[in-house]
Amino acid sequence: MSLKDQITEDMKTAMRAKDSARLGTIRLLQAAMKQKEVDERVTLDDAAVIAIVDKLIKQRKDSVTAYVQANRQDLADQESSEIKVLEAYLPQRLSPEEIQAAVKAIVAQVGASGPGDMGKVMGAVKAQLAGKADMGLVSAAVKAALAG
Repeated sequence: MSLKDQITEDMKTAMRAKDSARLGTIRLLQAAMKQKEVDERVTLDDAAVIAIVDKLIKQRKDSVTAYVQANRQDLADQESSEIKVLEAYLPQRLSPEEIQAAVKAIVAQVGASGPGDMGKVMGAVKAQLAGKADMGLVSAAVKAALAG
């Protein structure tokens, strides 16, 4: 079953269970997926769905930070619960050590020598680690690998 089908099934399950919080988050995800399909006139594969989920989680994390700074813990808690629902659709994430090892291998493979090669390395890293790792951690690992 594709990830897209799994999300649809989870939405039906949430409807039957009358789980309004989960249902709202899944509908939000489906709306983002449908928007991408309509805008780009494509049918999304699992990698594209994972990219959308990643983007939505990043938005939620940014919102949590803003709400905490504004002393709106109620809204921060709501965003945090949406993050938990969305994270269920991501594959198992790589640990920071695994990310560093993968980045070092890619740097050697590409033949990068310094910070000027960051774009070339990031292109290769994104192709291999998309959906498997937090790109913020990946970017920091690439900078560290190229600086050292």
